Amino acid sequence: MSLALDPAAQDLLFREAHTAKTFTDEPVTEEQIQAIYDLVKFGPTAFNQTPLRVVLVRSAEARERLVKHMSEGNKAKTSSAPLVAIFAADNEFHEELPQLQPTAPGLKDAFFSERPVREQNAAMNATLQAAYFVVGIRAAGLAAGPMSGFDHAGVQKEFLDGDHTPLMIVNIGKPGEGAWGERSPRLTFDEVVTTV
Repeated sequence: MSLALDPAAQDLLFREAHTAKTFTDEPVTEEQIQAIYDLVKFGPTAFNQTPLRVVLVRSAEARERLVKHMSEGNKAKTSSAPLVAIFAADNEFHEELPQLQPTAPGLKDAFFSERPVREQNAAMNATLQAAYFVVGIRAAGLAAGPMSGFDHAGVQKEFLDGDHTPLMIVNIGKPGEGAWGERSPRLTFDEVVTTV
C-alpha cells in the first residue's frame, strides 16, 4: 500500500463508512463532540481561517423547530437521530484572524474588509472544516448523515443570524438497523485526475 494510515483506519474513515439514515438511541455525549472537534480543528484552511460554527440541537423543543425546516425526506431521520448539528459559516470570521495569524496582523483588513470576499472565503473554508468534522465523527466510531435538503433561510432565521450562513445539517450517532444500503458508485481515478 502507498498509504501510511493503517488499513483498518482507512476502512473506518472511508471504505466502510456510509452516510447513515437510521441510528440507535445511544446518546452522543458532549465529551465525544469535543474530542472530535479537538482532533479536526487542525485540518488546514486558507490563512488558518476558522469560519465553521456548529449548533448542537439537543432539546426536544429545538429539534421540533428544526424538523419543520427539513425537506420531507429528511424529517423522520432528523427527528430520531441521537444528535443533530447545524453547520454554518461565520461571515465575520475575519475578526479572529489577528488571534489565528499573529504573524500577519494586517491580514484582516488587507484581504477581508469587503463582505462578498468574506462570504466566499467563509463558505469555502467552513465547508472544508465541515468535511473534516464528518471524518472526525467517523473516527469516533459514530456515523454521520450530512444533509443539504432543508430551508436554508428558515434555519438561518430560526437558529442563526445574518452573519451566519447555514451549510448543512448533520445527524450523528451509532448506526441503526438498515442504516445504509448498497454503496453508490464512485468515479475512477482516470475519470477525475489529469496531469499537465
